[in-house]
Amino acid sequence: MVSAAQLQANIEYECLKDLDLYDSAQCTTLATQAAKGRYLRIIVESLKEKSVRVRLCEDDYPGWILISDLEFLNPTTQTYQAKFFTPEQIEQLLPDAIAFTRKAMEKSNYYLWGGTVGPNFDCSGLMQAAFASVEIRIPRDAYQQEGFLEPISVENLQPGNFVFFGTPQKATHVGLYLGDNRYIHSSGTDIGRNGIGIDILSEQGDEVSRSYYKLLRGAGRIVRNYQPNYQPNYSAGE
Repeated sequence: MVSAAQLQANIEYECLKDLDLYDSAQCTTLATQAAKGRYLRIIVESLKEKSVRVRLCEDDYPGWILISDLEFLNPTTQTYQAKFFTPEQIEQLLPDAIAFTRKAMEKSNYYLWGGTVGPNFDCSGLMQAAFASVEIRIPRDAYQQEGFLEPISVENLQPGNFVFFGTPQKATHVGLYLGDNRYIHSSGTDIGRNGIGIDILSEQGDEVSRSYYKLLRGAGRIVRNYQPNYQPNYSAGE
């Protein structure tokens, strides 16, 4: 456990419980979540009255946590090291990642912007959690995931590949391909199902499937584990 007075820069802290990370020092909008056991670094110079800036170690994702949540951090002498996986090893783990999403769908859930720990997820949070369950780390947001994966054609999709949706400029949504032209994803309330569901990649599906199909950008497959790129002197205001 740690207090504000004990904060130290350039060491890693382990989360003792699931924690919320916000997109600003005001801590009003959820950005992501850190599951129990994840590691983070604190930017001591960013300490505010109610929050402090942090960066998650496994995916380099920045955010702010409440000062009151510092008690759920434990200093650690270990440094997070990402495992190395070959593409062949990753392929063997895909059924377990798929199984994670199916089990998550069986639980009562709704779409939660920033949700990564369940039972409520956003689209990329579900993907990140599914692969973290088999110790494969990927970036946090859909557009980051698209850039990290190896591009493949939609015609060559295999179970465990990602499908991306959005605008011509940027991926804004992601799902996990299951086979038989179906994918599982957590979608919102505008054109989605407000939670985890299975849709089809076709113009012949229901209204939700058709709406997403119109936004289809492409697909990708995971061939590596994300390797953190921590820079000790990054700016607290970035």
